[in-house]
Amino acid sequence: MANVSHSRGDIATHPDAPEMRARYARMLGGRDVALVDGPVFLLGLYCAVSPWIVHFTANQPPLVAHNLIIGVAIGLLALGFTRAPERMYGLSWAMCAVGVWMIISPWIVGTHPDAGVIWNNAVIGGLALALGLVCAGTAARSAPRH
Repeated sequence: MANVSHSRGDIATHPDAPEMRARYARMLGGRDVALVDGPVFLLGLYCAVSPWIVHFTANQPPLVAHNLIIGVAIGLLALGFTRAPERMYGLSWAMCAVGVWMIISPWIVGTHPDAGVIWNNAVIGGLALALGLVCAGTAARSAPRH
């Protein structure tokens, strides 16, 4: 029978502590940007519903479908970042591209966009670009070095 009468205050002296730390590090896969996944998902959700929040469904029908599709794509990227981070953080540069596209899309997809539509897509694009850069920087930092 094992001797369990020693102090329970510090787990660092436990004989299995190094193995548990190594297993936890393998499980995370070097991923230290878990807090970005939630904001990316919320950004995708907002992008998808923004035509109804900003009220440009009547005067910009092409942008309604565009924002809905791009919002769903951003949300799917966020779910991918959460479910398979070691595989998906390579796509963080795609988030940067989506951000740039969202900034210029009112003039390409829309017809004579007003200031509300431009600001809405510029803010979404700027946030997508910033979050994509954070994800890309973290992926580059945590990539295995040969």
